[in-house]
Amino acid sequence: MEMGSQSYFRALILCLLALIASNHAQLQLGFYAKSCPKAEQIILNFVHEHIHNAPSLAAAIIRMQFHDCFVRGCDGSVLLNSTTNQAEKNAPPNLTVRGFDFIDRVKSLVEAECPGVVSCADIIALVSRDSIVATGGPFWKVPTGRRDGVISNLVEARSSIPAPFHNFTTVQTLFGNQGLDLKDLVLLSGAHTIGVSHCSSFSSRLFNFTGKGDQDPALDSEYAKNLKTFKCKNINDNTTKVEMDPGSRKTFDLGYYGQVVKRRGLFVSDASLLTNTVTKSMVTELLHGSLENFYAEFANSMEKMGRIKVKTGTEGEIRKHCALVNS
Repeated sequence: MEMGSQSYFRALILCLLALIASNHAQLQLGFYAKSCPKAEQIILNFVHEHIHNAPSLAAAIIRMQFHDCFVRGCDGSVLLNSTTNQAEKNAPPNLTVRGFDFIDRVKSLVEAECPGVVSCADIIALVSRDSIVATGGPFWKVPTGRRDGVISNLVEARSSIPAPFHNFTTVQTLFGNQGLDLKDLVLLSGAHTIGVSHCSSFSSRLFNFTGKGDQDPALDSEYAKNLKTFKCKNINDNTTKVEMDPGSRKTFDLGYYGQVVKRRGLFVSDASLLTNTVTKSMVTELLHGSLENFYAEFANSMEKMGRIKVKTGTEGEIRKHCALVNS
């Protein structure tokens, strides 16, 4: 009996250890090396084949990853549809997110090779990196093994994702909630170097900053005049797009920080980087440093962001279709 109970407890302990291990599984480089060895190459090939037809998708997909990771971690929940329009993609910050079709096309190719193996969350992370590299930007490591979430909530997205109109304190808090610090905030904002924005994201700075028909004094007045004359001609313009780093939007460089220092960052959140002594000195330091240094630092922050609250092991699922939870 003693022998029996000993082996029973031993088996129980092994089961518990296995359960703990599965719940604390870590992301790893080449996670699919055995289960789907061609996965990363299939993704890379598709990106190389198609991104040059629409290079602006590189900015769109890195933004998608950012918005995904800030709500319930990097779990592909931004991709989920809702029959009642209550998913993350229905939240105001995500109404202008693009690239869903691109991710779906990649997923279908990977599913054809290895059904039910590669997560949508990992596909976002890999496509984000590969499309930035393919359009001339920095490389960063993407360890894989993320699992897909099964919950997607509009309210959570609205309250978790930093908005263009947020001041420094709010942005710092939202980054801090994800375990990201001021250095990450400054570096990840640097992706705005290849970004575009609709006028509606910053038009209040031009036309009605404090509700009195005034302009934001933190925005360079000459630049504001230029925007009002040639781009955002009235506060109701929801369609015109403006480059966030005019003149070098297609190159992933330090130009964005140059705009910020000249008080020409489009968003309140961009301008807010100058309102804090720590972030202001970081911006100045980056501008005085090399592009290689920016790329290396940016890579570190992207790798860190890619690990936010990931689901691994037995958590979540591997979705068959990125827009739908498995039935």
